[in-house]
Amino acid sequence: MDSFELNKIAGAVLGSLLFVMGVSVVSDALFSAPHGEKPGYPLPAAEEHHGGVAAAPEVVVPLPILLAKADPKKGENLVKACAACHSFDPSGAPKATGPNLYGVIDRPVASTGFAYSDAMKAKGGKWGYEQINAFISNPKGIVAGTKMSYAGEKDAAKRADILAYLRTLSNNPAPLPTP
Repeated sequence: MDSFELNKIAGAVLGSLLFVMGVSVVSDALFSAPHGEKPGYPLPAAEEHHGGVAAAPEVVVPLPILLAKADPKKGENLVKACAACHSFDPSGAPKATGPNLYGVIDRPVASTGFAYSDAMKAKGGKWGYEQINAFISNPKGIVAGTKMSYAGEKDAAKRADILAYLRTLSNNPAPLPTP
């Protein structure tokens, strides 16, 4: 192959690239989209309530009242998901991913033989009903840096059932708070 043939091939490649670039410039000019004032897309606004009865704010029932109505059997079913990381037996042996929860109510925070996070060790105090209720509603919000990957239980009645079950896991159950 002589240099003339190589020049023809290089010219064809460069010509093709120049043609594609020219088509791109022309198509951008013909089909240009208007640019918004700010990046992103407008999101739909929350629906406005017109007339009629306004939505009542959510009623917050105090924990002692929820605990008085709580069912430990329902709580036992609810903690089945927790058993993947936690043990509930009186032997006290923790699992690799979570501490044993037998006798957790009124126990000092980060006191068992589990490898707690530094954030949990720094929390201090005891696990009372209010503290456990708050923690299982939003673990990362209560103790930022906790090893617990659970997102939290939003339903207060279910949390009360869980607390009622945890109360049964003790040789000397902590008294329920009075309403």
